[in-house]
Amino acid sequence: MYGKKLRELRKIEGWTQEEVAKRLGVSKQTYSHYENENRRPSLDMVRELASVYGVNIDDIFSDEKVSDLVSLPVVGRISCGDGTLAYEDIERYEPTPKEWIGSGEHFYLHAKGDSMVGARIYDGDLLLIRKQPEVENGEIAAVLIGDEAVLKRVYRNVETLVLQSENAAYPPIFCPPAEAKIIGKLKMNVIKY
Repeated sequence: MYGKKLRELRKIEGWTQEEVAKRLGVSKQTYSHYENENRRPSLDMVRELASVYGVNIDDIFSDEKVSDLVSLPVVGRISCGDGTLAYEDIERYEPTPKEWIGSGEHFYLHAKGDSMVGARIYDGDLLLIRKQPEVENGEIAAVLIGDEAVLKRVYRNVETLVLQSENAAYPPIFCPPAEAKIIGKLKMNVIKY
């Protein structure tokens, strides 16, 4: 079962067995044995395989077809130059069911701090964001202020964006649209147990 999953993951990345073996620090023959299930990888090797492919250990042994998944970046830092967004720091790629995303470009951010606890968003949560330049009043969005992405409820007045936290300890942020750029709408808080 894991051999088929390893083949699927390798093909998604477009790598040869030799390339994967080099990344793992093993011979091509050893890696080939894993894919053909002639040899079972040790737990440490399974961790290495998960790291190389950017998936969780459980994903290597799951029955879910990899083709039903897409890899989306988990972004640590975002910058905006010339009006275009750049993912400055991609921490890893997260396998994501295609049914979660629909159309458009998506990425993940980690929630920082406790300003959105009223919306059940906690520090460290993995947030699925759909990249889009506008949101409806009251929707939760990732907003770029400088090089920092913050998550807030967005309200638009005539000449001001009001960024509202979901924690009474944090006052609203008022800023002209030129100083804050909406980068995407919160689609999902991915909670793993």
